[in-house]
Amino acid sequence: MSFADTYSEGMLFNNASPSTASSSTAPGLQGVRRRVVYVVLYEAIAIAVTTLGLAVFTGQGAGHAGVVSVMASAIAIVWNVAFNWAFERWESRQASRQRTVGRRVMHAIGFEGGLACILVPVLAWWFGVSLWQALLMDLGLLVFFLVYTFVFNWGFDRVFGLPASALATPAGTAPAAA
Repeated sequence: MSFADTYSEGMLFNNASPSTASSSTAPGLQGVRRRVVYVVLYEAIAIAVTTLGLAVFTGQGAGHAGVVSVMASAIAIVWNVAFNWAFERWESRQASRQRTVGRRVMHAIGFEGGLACILVPVLAWWFGVSLWQALLMDLGLLVFFLVYTFVFNWGFDRVFGLPASALATPAGTAPAAA
């Protein structure tokens, strides 16, 4: 999972888009600057932690594990851009465009399933293990990223403030149309 994945999941759960956020009225870090700071911090911490975890669990050095952590991060970012483009293209052609729980679950399973199909062979090749062992590594990464993403997003919002899309609208005004 990467910034792009997390950012798009945030978009899915908030039903907001960057264009609906008003950076001039929201306190804290907003807009493109917020996303750049987010991705740099998120990926740097993720790469450091996954490097250590993979080094410990595979018995290989941090240098070897670090390379695959960077590769996995890059793959996840590229996959996210491609997957979300395709998903949103599909979504735009549906009779109902509402992001229901079912659609959100489908999005999450599609993204993570597709990412696993890409990463499992990479992990198997890089560490010289079976596809089964690589799948178990990937499942470990999935659990880690589930917890990490939740904690990181909570901490990021505490430090930098909420994005404009998550701020309450003043009484008597309608929220911006998405």
